[in-house]
Amino acid sequence: MSDVINVSEIFGEDVFNDTVMKQRLPKKIYDDLKKTISEGTELNAATAEVVANAMKDWAVEKGATHYTHWFQPMTGVTAEKHDSFITAPTEDGKTIMEFSGKELIKGEPDASSFPSGGLRATFEARGYTAWDCTSPAFLKHDAAGTILCIPTAFCSYTGEALDKKTPLLRSMQALDTQALRVLRALGNTTSKKVTPSVGSEQEYFLISRENFLKRKDLVYTGRTLFGAMPSKGQEMEDHYFGSIPESVGGFMKDLNERLWKLGIPAKTQHNEVAPAQHELAPIYSEANLASDQNQLVMESMKKVACKHGLTCLLHEKPFNGVNGSGKHNNWSITTDDGINLLNPGKNPHENVQFQLVLSCILKAVDEHADLLRLSAADVGNDHRLGKQEAPPAIISIFLGEQLQDVVDQLLKTGEARSSLKGDKLVTGVSTLPQFSKDATDRNRTSPFAFTGNKFEFRMVGSSDSIATCNTVLNTIVAEAFCEAADIMEKADDPVAAAKEVTLENMQKHQRIIFNGNGYSDEWVEEAARRGLPNLPSMVDAIPALTTDTAVGLFSKFGVYDEAELKAKAEIRYETYAKTINIEAKTMLNMAGKRYIPSVVEYVGKLAESLTSVTTACPEADVSVQKELLLESSALLSEAKVAMAALEDVTNKAAEVEDVEKAARMYHDEVMPAMDALRAPIDTLEFIVDKSMWPYPSYGDMIFQVK
Repeated sequence: MSDVINVSEIFGEDVFNDTVMKQRLPKKIYDDLKKTISEGTELNAATAEVVANAMKDWAVEKGATHYTHWFQPMTGVTAEKHDSFITAPTEDGKTIMEFSGKELIKGEPDASSFPSGGLRATFEARGYTAWDCTSPAFLKHDAAGTILCIPTAFCSYTGEALDKKTPLLRSMQALDTQALRVLRALGNTTSKKVTPSVGSEQEYFLISRENFLKRKDLVYTGRTLFGAMPSKGQEMEDHYFGSIPESVGGFMKDLNERLWKLGIPAKTQHNEVAPAQHELAPIYSEANLASDQNQLVMESMKKVACKHGLTCLLHEKPFNGVNGSGKHNNWSITTDDGINLLNPGKNPHENVQFQLVLSCILKAVDEHADLLRLSAADVGNDHRLGKQEAPPAIISIFLGEQLQDVVDQLLKTGEARSSLKGDKLVTGVSTLPQFSKDATDRNRTSPFAFTGNKFEFRMVGSSDSIATCNTVLNTIVAEAFCEAADIMEKADDPVAAAKEVTLENMQKHQRIIFNGNGYSDEWVEEAARRGLPNLPSMVDAIPALTTDTAVGLFSKFGVYDEAELKAKAEIRYETYAKTINIEAKTMLNMAGKRYIPSVVEYVGKLAESLTSVTTACPEADVSVQKELLLESSALLSEAKVAMAALEDVTNKAAEVEDVEKAARMYHDEVMPAMDALRAPIDTLEFIVDKSMWPYPSYGDMIFQVK
């Protein structure tokens, strides 16, 4: 790649975007496709045929030989099957490159080979991918060549969603319908569509690929299952926003270029809090597109890292003792004519529409806190949430001083008469510019914080698809909008009714507001007094999917039916059990084949040294050797006992057929047994000679990328 990048020239060059469509499609075809995208009208076969041919020509001109329906099964990662454009050889032995409308809009991957939670049996293999024209096709360039990727939904033969995209699209449709009802009741006759917009900040670690390949736990599980903290971690707070290391800078440069060509508006890059940790943030996109783009960001990070001799770790907690990684899901709601429904304006006390929207969100989050918590539930996130580095597992909303003041006025008198304003920033230095501060501070301990004109959901794990949390957010807010619209549409004075709904929502759901320190033990106690759910683990959160409330909510808006929800729950239990099983077996392998033999060798050399010194000089002081020998031997014995216990409980858990009971056993019994094995081995790392220690240390991994 060249040293100089002209962003305006390369941005979106690998995307079949609006500019390309205008150039290559007949006007009527273009208009028909845009109507489908913007209004949801059905795409006819003739239009699809023309679009497919234009898309193929564009891709082939750029070197593409294959196409794929790119989809997002419930594995949480993307899937693709490549088909070449070639047809059967002609009489002269040549071939023709073709791509039909049918091939564009429909594919048939094997539905039984992906997680389905019982929706599909092994013998019921048929599933379909359907073209999602709201997310543009794009090109991927890698060792397999240039591939035309067509974003698609993935459903079973009987219509159930087998992916992350389909429910997200359904939820966006529900939010659009209900938000427009609210706007119409308030007198808005111009907006035609309401869309959730998302900006997803992505945290990640970079370590050398050489060290990564030496750590079997990282290779198999994405996190270190053993490892003692080095003398320095993140205590000095010198890595955050610090100078970016040269090798990381080279990675970021190539990553940006790759993302910009894919039309992904990568905006911000910096060092994060932990050593070797970094962050990338894009500009906002519509929720569906933002979800697709975040998947491409994660995939691109991994591929670009390899080219730089690095490995990108997206696990939520790859290193114990330093901050883990998440992704902050910045969520807002905007109309097609540019109105941000979460923009309070200069005088939020006068903004009836904003107050109503805010109150509906308070209601939605309070009534469905368990579902919102579930949407961020992940095996890796269990190591991060509530650990004094990320939001707690208790859902609450931070409003800040300005909005809290407006809410307090409404609750006290039923009417808000003023809004707090930001003062001038006073630095005490005359040469520094003066400017107005925001009217409210930020709170990084809050899981769901208002940050100006959006809500920042900070609980999502770094490896997760943001489709899940946005599906939940869209649906619960759609329900609150629906209930508000039901009242307003029947009222003689809809604006007065909106004010009544706003006040009632705030009165009933003010308990969800918390502007203090979400990391404190006092908040855990206060949340319990308020009756807020505390679901500390993924296993605790999963039952929220199948409650009568959840089934009623998602069924009402056509996002999930009961069978799909039960399937999702089963998949999550199964994922938890399989993940912990893999981790436990990896620990047993590492301990049995490398750690314990290395310690045995060290203890043997200590014993030889002790014997040699005692023989050569009986009066010599060998207390140090004896102390080390006794301590190492005791820890070795502890590790061996713990290893046997872990093996026993893991084998028992693997025999449990009921997925929920199995997941609970892995959480309650296998995880503690893993901790018991880790403890003595991590202690031994401080004792055993480094030359005899079998794996790279934390210090080797997080401080050696320069």
